[in-house]
This record gives sequence, C-alpha cells and structure tokens, in this order.
Amino acid sequence: MSFNPGAFLAPAVDWLNASFHPFFALITQVIEAVLSAIEAAFLALPPAGLVAAVVVLAAMAAGLRVAVLAGCCLGFCWLTGLWQASMQTIALVLVAVLIAVAIAFPLGIIAARRPGVEAALRPILDVMQTVPPWVYLIPAVMIFSLGRVPAIIATIVYGIPPMLRLTTLAFRTVPNDLKELGQAIGAKPRAILWKIEFPAARPTLLVGLNQCILLTLAMVVLAGLVGAGGLGAEVTRGLTRMEMGLGLRAGLAIVAVAVLLDRLSRGALDRQRKGA
Repeated sequence: MSFNPGAFLAPAVDWLNASFHPFFALITQVIEAVLSAIEAAFLALPPAGLVAAVVVLAAMAAGLRVAVLAGCCLGFCWLTGLWQASMQTIALVLVAVLIAVAIAFPLGIIAARRPGVEAALRPILDVMQTVPPWVYLIPAVMIFSLGRVPAIIATIVYGIPPMLRLTTLAFRTVPNDLKELGQAIGAKPRAILWKIEFPAARPTLLVGLNQCILLTLAMVVLAGLVGAGGLGAEVTRGLTRMEMGLGLRAGLAIVAVAVLLDRLSRGALDRQRKGA
C-alpha cells in the first residue's frame, strides 16, 4: 500500500473548480487583458523604434552603459527573428515579477518584524523552493486549463520565496541605531520604513529582485510546455523537433532578456540611490 496525495488533492481541485469557477474566470480575464495590453504596447512600435525608445529611457533612468547594454540585448532578440516571442516573454515576466514582489515585499516586512510570522512562513517557503518547478504547472493547469494564465500563476508561486526571504533578511539586518535615530527625531513609523530602513535594506532587496527575475524567467521557459507562448514555446519546439539552431537561438534570447531586465532594474535603483 502506497501513499497517493493525488487521491486527496484531485477531489479538492474538482471542488474548487465547481465552487469558484466564476472567480477563476475573472482572474483569467484580468490576467489575459493585462498581458494583451502590455504585448500590444510592445508590438505597437516597429522593433527599431522600440529599441531606440528603450535605449533613451534606460539612459535617462540608469545611465549610458546600461542603455547600450539594453540596446544590444533587444537588438539580439530582433536579429534572431524572435522579436514577437521575446516581447511575449518580457510581458509574462513583468506581470509575474510585479505580482510576486507585491505579495512578497509586504509579507517580508511583516516577517522581519514578527518572528512568529517568519516561523510560520519558513516551512511553507521551504516546500515552495524544494518542489520541482514544473510541478506547479499541474494544479494551475487543472484549475485554469492550458494557456498563459496557469503559466503566470505557477510563475508567481515560484518567484515569491526568494523575494520574501531576502526581504525579511534585508529589513532584519537594518542597524537598530538607524531606527532609534528616526524614533529620536520623532519620525513616524512609515517615514522610518521608507526613509531609513528601505535605503539601508536596498542592496539585499536588489539581490532578491534579481533572484525573482531569474527564477521567473526559468519558470516562463517551462511554462512553454502548457501553451504559454513566448521564448519558452520556441525552446519546446526546438526540443520536440530536434532543431538545435532554434533551441540555441531561443536560449540565447532568454539570456538576453534576463540580462536586460536585471541590468535595467539594478541600474535604475542604483541611479535613484545615488541621486537621493
């Protein structure tokens, strides 16, 4: 006799589908609408125009070096003939990272202030980081069917743990002297958080954001198996057809997207810190 968790989880998933179908349908519509809007915005301009716009914005936000690197990354995606797939992947990653950070950041702050919350979250995060990433796709597909929505949901779940852990670490390691100084001058807790703790925690938060972006990109590639589109679908196509050229081009394009998002986020935050 063997233990089969699926025998317990399958009825629960069926019950969720039957009881909360309108709610899941609403989530699907919202995510599809957001993704479609972002993709349409990226594809509205010709590739050369979007590359030029990103270079200008990157130069203003992060500096000339980051702008040149951003132009090279996007130019590579264009020259490989995977422009549309790259824009789809960037849209998927942006939505997943924004939602993952929006969930993990406040939870990390709460966990840094309340050891009981961290103790309760720790085993959950251990399980989330230990389970193979493709396993998240199974319940997501069972609830949301094939497509981009289960890919986004599974990607968010996979991207939350590193950001949450490092947010907790970042705010826990802020020197008490800085917080006591803020309290001594009569600053409110919100002002202490954003004016004192957040700048001190920024380097560790950047590491968390970097890890979230990279893990999200890895999950988006796996999500190509469930019809999420983008570069993940190209990698899957190259694998199933044994086309080494296509798989290699798509893999290098994923690297270019990862470098682009990492350097843009890091450069923009560093420029903001130096200007503060």
